[in-house]
Amino acid sequence: MSEQDIKVPDLGGADEVEVIELLVSKGDTVEEEDPILTVESDKASVELPSPFAGKITKLSVKVGDTLSEGDVVGTIDTDSAGDGDDDDDSDSDDKEKGKAESEKASDESKDEDTDSDEDQDDKQKEKESDSGKQKSSGKKDGGSRKETVKVPALDGFEDVPVIDINVSEGDEVGVEDPLVTVESDKATMELPSPYAGRIDKILVKEGDKLSEGDDLLEMTVQEDDGGDADDETGGESGSEKVDKAPKEEPEGKSGKDKKQAESSTSEETEGDSTYQMPSPGSKVHAGPAVRKLARELGADLTRVKPSGPKSRILKEDVEGYIRQNLKKAQEGGSVEGAGIPGVKLPDFSQFGEVERQPMSRMMTATATSMHKSWLNVPHVTQFDDADITEMEAFRKSQKQAGEKKGVKLTPLPFILKACAVALAELPQFNVSLDMERKEVVRKKYIHIGIAVDTPHGLMVPVIRDVDQKGLWQLAEEAQELAGKARDKKLKPAEMQGACFSITSLGGIGGTAFTPIVNTPEVAILGLSRADMKPVWDGEAFQPRLLLPLSLSYDHRAVNGADAARFTNLLAQLLGDIRRLLL
Repeated sequence: MSEQDIKVPDLGGADEVEVIELLVSKGDTVEEEDPILTVESDKASVELPSPFAGKITKLSVKVGDTLSEGDVVGTIDTDSAGDGDDDDDSDSDDKEKGKAESEKASDESKDEDTDSDEDQDDKQKEKESDSGKQKSSGKKDGGSRKETVKVPALDGFEDVPVIDINVSEGDEVGVEDPLVTVESDKATMELPSPYAGRIDKILVKEGDKLSEGDDLLEMTVQEDDGGDADDETGGESGSEKVDKAPKEEPEGKSGKDKKQAESSTSEETEGDSTYQMPSPGSKVHAGPAVRKLARELGADLTRVKPSGPKSRILKEDVEGYIRQNLKKAQEGGSVEGAGIPGVKLPDFSQFGEVERQPMSRMMTATATSMHKSWLNVPHVTQFDDADITEMEAFRKSQKQAGEKKGVKLTPLPFILKACAVALAELPQFNVSLDMERKEVVRKKYIHIGIAVDTPHGLMVPVIRDVDQKGLWQLAEEAQELAGKARDKKLKPAEMQGACFSITSLGGIGGTAFTPIVNTPEVAILGLSRADMKPVWDGEAFQPRLLLPLSLSYDHRAVNGADAARFTNLLAQLLGDIRRLLL
C-alpha cells in the first residue's frame, strides 16, 4: 500500500477558507482531479481536486473546519488505482498463485463448477432479461389507459387564446405539469396535467381559443399498481435480487458518465427549474463555476431547483431557470425574483393553529397582474373633490324615467361621460408606452373599464366608445356588464381594450385610496364615498355634496401638472353637467 497525503493547494491568495461540503467518503475510489471537498472564502466557493487517483483511506476534516494552503485533508491509497486494470501485474499474479496453492483440490473443483454455473446463469439472465422486457412492455400496455385531457374551469373566462404549447407528442409529464399556456386580458395561465403519463396527441395549436370542457390533448396514463417492478425481476431468485441491490453506480464514476447523467437530469427538470425555497439557514450546494454563472446572469441560487448528485445545482439548472424566467417576462408573466429579494415566511404553526388553502385561479391572476403593474409602473396619485350637488339632484329627478326604461341611473354614467371628455381634451392620458421600441401608442378611441366587485374576485368589463353614447345607453351597458361579471358570464372580448379604468369604493366607504394602474393603461380613477361638507361660497358656508377623486397615473407618461388638470376638469364637468353638452 502506498498512501499519499491530500493537501490543500494554492488558494489564489485566500488565507483561510471554510469547508462547506465533503464530496467523498472514506473508501471511495476517485480519479485524479476529481473533486474531494468544497471550500468557501468570502468571495467564492472552490472545489479542491484530488492530486492522485486511488482510494480514499482517511478524511481528517469535517464541514465547518477552516483550512489554509498546505493543510492535510486526508490520505489516499494510490496503489488501489490500478487494481484489476492490468492482468499481467506480477504482484497480483503472485497473490493469485499463492492462493491457488493453498486451496484444496476439492475447493478448486467446486470453484470450477461454480464458474460453469455462473456462465450458464449469465446466459439464463440474458434470456430472462429479454423476456422480462417483453413482459414489462406487455404489462405497461395492459396496465395503462387512454385519456382525453379537457380544459379545466377558467374562472368564468371563455374563448381564451392559446399562446404557448408547453409539451410535445411523446413527452412524459407528471401531475400538475403545465401543458399549455393561455392568456386572458387579465393574466396568463398555465393549464396543468390532471394525470401522469405520455403525451400521445395534441389537439390544439397556438392561436386556438379554448373554453371549459374543450378537448386539449390525448395521453396514455400508466396505472400505478406497483406490479411492474416485480414483473421485470420475476425470473430472478431472491439471492440474485439481493446481489444486485448494492451494485449502484459508485460516486467515483468517470466524469463523462457524470456529465451525461447530469445533462439528462437537467433536461428533464428544465421546465420546472424553480421550486419552493429552502428553509432559512439551509446551504445552497453549487460549485464555483456555477456560482460565477449565477452571479453573471443575476440568478438567485436559492430559487433554482438542483438536479445534480447530493442536491447540487448544475450549470444546466441555472440556464434553465434563466430561460424559464425570460420566457415568462416576454409573455408578460410574473418573473421569479425580478431582482427583488423574496419574502421568506416563518413557520406560522409555531405561533398557533393555521390552515392552508390554495389560491383560486382568479385570485392568482389578479395578484400576478397587480404585482406586475406595481413593479413596472412608477405610480403617483392626485387627489381632488368634485361638487356633485346639482348632478345628484338631476339624477334623482330621473328616477321615474329610469323605471320606465328599466334602467337605474347611477352616478357612474355621468362619471364615464366626464372621463371621456377629459380623455379627449388631455390625450396624454389615452396612450400606452412601448418601452421596448421607445414609442408612445396614441389611441383614437375611448374605451373605459369599470371595476366590478364580485364574489369570485375583481373583474373589469369594458364599455366601448363612451364618447359616442348617451347617459341612458351608458347606464344600460354598465348594468348589463356588471350583472354578467357577478354571474361569471363575461366573455374575454368584453374585458379587453380599455384605455382608462374607473374603480369605486363609494358603496363601502372611505375618504381616499391609491388604486393601482391597470397597465398597459396609464391612469385609473378611484372614487370614494360622497359626503355633505360645508363649503365657503365667499359669504357663508353652504352644505355641498363632495365626491372624492383619486387619480393614479404612470409618471412616465403623465406629469403632475397634467394630472392636476385632469382632476380639475373632472370636478368642473361633474359640478355642472351642462358642460358635457358643449
